[in-house]
Amino acid sequence: MKYHNITKADMLNGEGLRVVLWSSGCIHHCPACQNALTWDEFDGLDFDDDAIKEIYAELENDWCSGLTLSGGDPLFIPNRETIKNLVSNVKKLYPNKTIWSYTGYTWEELMDQVKTDKNLQGILENIDVLLDGRFVLKEAEEKLRYVGSANQRIIDVPKTLANNNEIVLYIDNSDIIEAKKKKEVNG
Repeated sequence: MKYHNITKADMLNGEGLRVVLWSSGCIHHCPACQNALTWDEFDGLDFDDDAIKEIYAELENDWCSGLTLSGGDPLFIPNRETIKNLVSNVKKLYPNKTIWSYTGYTWEELMDQVKTDKNLQGILENIDVLLDGRFVLKEAEEKLRYVGSANQRIIDVPKTLANNNEIVLYIDNSDIIEAKKKKEVNG
């Protein structure tokens, strides 16, 4: 797997101060994507032991709330084995840290894929929050918490899995979406 960057003390991609891995590779190619340079799976740096050690060094800090996976798409199929190994190890070594992951896939698409993808199953079993769905420019809203467009959801993965895959939101942005709709109607 390739990656573009490891961001330290990030406040924009999940709750608290986090370490963020920006993976390479994405098939979604959303118009107006803020990270289009990460689409090419062959571009970037090799995700090697040094990169893993860099992430672990950040997670060792008391102030670090956890790991966020972004990109590209961390759940890009060729990335999944590496991501599964990373999140499994992070969960074992740092059980009090949370793991968030962005993806252009919807929860429903992932539930179809998980039936035949053990790597995806291993990822979902170890992440706490999934921010799902493609970025849709016409649904963009800058006031949304942690996502860019109104179609994207912030899912509590353990609760959703325990609830027979009936989605349980970790953060509900519907108040912001409704306020925007009301403002558009009222001018």
